[in-house]
Amino acid sequence: MSRILRDFDWIILGLVLFLGAASLVSLASSNTTFFWRQLVWYALSIIVIAFGSRLDWRWLIGRDWFRYGLYVFSVLFLIVSNLQSQTIRGTKSWITFGGFQFEPAELAKLALIIILAGFFSRRYLEAWRGRNILVSLMLALLPVILVVIQPDLGSALVIMSIWLGFLLMSGVNYRRLGVGLILGILIFSLLWAFYLKPYQKDRLTGFLFQEKDPLGINYNVIQSKIAIGSAGLLGKGFGAGTQTQLKFLPETQTDFIFAAFVEEWGILGGSLVVLAFMFLLYRIVLIGLTARSNEAKFISLGAGLMFLVHFIINLGANLGLLPVAGIPFPFLSYGGSSLLTGAALISIIEHIKLESR
Repeated sequence: MSRILRDFDWIILGLVLFLGAASLVSLASSNTTFFWRQLVWYALSIIVIAFGSRLDWRWLIGRDWFRYGLYVFSVLFLIVSNLQSQTIRGTKSWITFGGFQFEPAELAKLALIIILAGFFSRRYLEAWRGRNILVSLMLALLPVILVVIQPDLGSALVIMSIWLGFLLMSGVNYRRLGVGLILGILIFSLLWAFYLKPYQKDRLTGFLFQEKDPLGINYNVIQSKIAIGSAGLLGKGFGAGTQTQLKFLPETQTDFIFAAFVEEWGILGGSLVVLAFMFLLYRIVLIGLTARSNEAKFISLGAGLMFLVHFIINLGANLGLLPVAGIPFPFLSYGGSSLLTGAALISIIEHIKLESR
């Protein structure tokens, strides 16, 4: 027990708690209902990290029945989500249990990281072979297709980014990677031509012409930029953000929680949040690079990659640099699914660090 307490990465836990505190402060200002729910999710997440880090993840993840079982379960969960009749905010991305909602796409990301880590760690020297690339692509495409059907293009982008990141970490031949990218562009072109609805196309292109339709498709981003731009160095103060409190800024608990936080706590507060996240990412990558096994290395770096893609998409949307994709800011945005998935990955990373000592 003393060894666990000594070798546990308290810095990672402290950074997660800092981001959690920023989230709770923002939610307490904008919506107390979400505050109390998020407090429960954070308590559960800390329990997951504390107890999960003591599990023998190396043994568990090393078993095919666990890796493939979790993957199959996540796929079935996505299928159930697509078959349900309830549509929330235009998508079938959530499954409702009582008064709680769970997003299967978050579990699919966790399952994909684990199964690809096992797959590539066993084929590390042959990752460039076409057969291995194709099999790994099929593992990623199945959940991608299911989340596109929902439709949840943001999660589809994250899942494909995870797969692409694993290829790069495996040292795949760049010629084959180029073929894969061309194939990806072709698939996206077909989706654009035959599948995407007009509002989805508008959301993807709206950020390029933000002066167009300021009261429609670009309203959210414009309000976000106003909130951030009017914050100043120290912000307007707790409960005093005009865009947030007057409800001009939508989705202040999820998509635009960063903008809501910056409006009241200023550029300084927002910078501290970004720096805390980047330092968290640095610690995760450091643990991955010093891990004893390829599998542990892939899981740590895969988790870091997923967090980074989430961060870039969410922050980019808040700043008007990227389309709004409904992707949460890790450990900051409201949502039990994202928090518990992140906590599970942190617990695995903590276990990897303990094992590397």
